Amino acid sequence: MYNRDYLSNQSSEYTTQESSKTELMAFLKATYQLFAGSLLSATAGAYVGLGIVSLLMGPVKWVLFAVELALIFFVIPRVKHTPGVNLAVLFAFTFITGLTIAPLLAAIFAMPSGAAIVGQAFLMTSVAFGGISMFAMTTKRDFSSMGKFLFIALIIMIVAGISNIFIQSSMMQLIIASAGALLFSAFILYDTQNIIKGHYDSPVEAALSLYLDFFNLFISLLQILGIMNSNSDN
Repeated sequence: MYNRDYLSNQSSEYTTQESSKTELMAFLKATYQLFAGSLLSATAGAYVGLGIVSLLMGPVKWVLFAVELALIFFVIPRVKHTPGVNLAVLFAFTFITGLTIAPLLAAIFAMPSGAAIVGQAFLMTSVAFGGISMFAMTTKRDFSSMGKFLFIALIIMIVAGISNIFIQSSMMQLIIASAGALLFSAFILYDTQNIIKGHYDSPVEAALSLYLDFFNLFISLLQILGIMNSNSDN
């Protein structure tokens, strides 16, 4: 006639929910700690890169790019659950990305208001990242269906960026950077929801996704502000 274990079952269900919530909070804490560490590592790489910026041009730039691809696609997936090694690889990767952005930073710093541009780009990136992350954590809407669209848009943007290496059009670069700012803002939303839903099995991998979103959004905004400032000076 009725379930005599109703109260015990309800208690068990409540305990399970609390346990899941605790595990999620611990995962998020570890993820954002590693994300913050990744930003510090990249900052250190950029600082070192500014001191040797002349060495980071030409072939060295492409070597570093190849190392980044190897780390992100082959090394990190294999060591993400190996304590110590996973952190070393994550911070090595983010340090290298800091090196690779040094030539762009040097070009911006060479402008009359270069330091202000870099500061403004970082502030805008931080505010956008925080706002979008909070929205992703609180909204009831599901953005998981954006995955395929974002991937296709990313491929198109990469192809356009490679094409502009040969075209050297500031207008085209401004369009690509603007599209990139929108795209990586959407990636922040998408990846944050994936983290909350448990689609990542390692805080290292989750932190890497957030870092790449932040890093690329920062580059896009830095390029936009740099191009606009350059045009206004002309």
